[in-house]
Amino acid sequence: MLGASFDTIEEQNSFAEAESFPFPLLSDTDRIMGESYEVVRAADDPIPIEFPLRITYLISPEGTIAAAWDLNASSTLDSHADDVLAEIASLTEA
Repeated sequence: MLGASFDTIEEQNSFAEAESFPFPLLSDTDRIMGESYEVVRAADDPIPIEFPLRITYLISPEGTIAAAWDLNASSTLDSHADDVLAEIASLTEA
């Protein structure tokens, strides 16, 4: 598992430490990865462009996107981890 945002390495390290994340956070200050994964906000988005869209991608062992979850409209993340784990389980059973 990896997380990514447009924050600096220092900001990512501080955030990961404060939240006790057990996984690495990537710094994408040049937004190359953000552009590739289509998470850069449109100029007319009401949320500032400095904040990427909140999307979770499940990447297959072959390197392709196996599933995606758009979390921008979600008011809660309570079931998100369970949804991702269920998708992983369904793919490994297939």
